[in-house]
Amino acid sequence: MVSVHVSQAQVDTGVVVKKEIDNNGDTLYSNMLDEFMLKSMDTEEARKKYLKLIYNTKKVMPYAKLAAFRIQMLEDNLNQINGRKERNKYLKATEKQIKREFMEDLKKLSKSQGKLLLKLIHRETGKTTFSILKGYRGGATTIFWSAMAKFYDASLKVKFDPIEDYQINYIIEKYKLE
Repeated sequence: MVSVHVSQAQVDTGVVVKKEIDNNGDTLYSNMLDEFMLKSMDTEEARKKYLKLIYNTKKVMPYAKLAAFRIQMLEDNLNQINGRKERNKYLKATEKQIKREFMEDLKKLSKSQGKLLLKLIHRETGKTTFSILKGYRGGATTIFWSAMAKFYDASLKVKFDPIEDYQINYIIEKYKLE
C-alpha cells in the first residue's frame, strides 16, 4: 500500500507539478502536459509536408509580424495627417520605402510561402490582404494585384482559420514565433 502525499507547485511554464512520496520514501514527480493535437504522420509524404510547413512558417512569420506592425504604424500616422493630398503623398512615400526594403526578399519566396504569408497577414492584422490594399490603394490597384495572385494560384482574400490551420498555430506557439 502506498501512502500518497500530494503537493502542487506552479512552474515557470505554467505546468502544474505533482509530487508523490511512497512508503519507501521515494519521490515521484508527474507533470500535466499542455493540450495538444495529435495527427498521424503515417506516410513519409505527410511527414515531409509537415516539415516543409514548419520551415515555411519560420521563414514568413517575421514578414507577417512586420506587416502588422507597419500597417498599425501607417494607420497611426495617417490619423495625424490632415488633408487628402498630404495623406496620398505619405502613402506613396511609404509604399516606395516598403518596396525598396522588402521587394527583393519577397520575390524570392516560393508559391507556398507566398500563400502562407497571405494567411499569416490576416492572422496578425485581422484583415485580408485584399481589404488592406483596397483601403490604401483603391480598387484598380487591388484588382491588378489580385489578378497577379491568381496567376500564382493564390487569393488575396484568403483568411486564416484557426480550426483549419491548427498546424500553423501549433508551429507558431511551439517555436515561439509570436
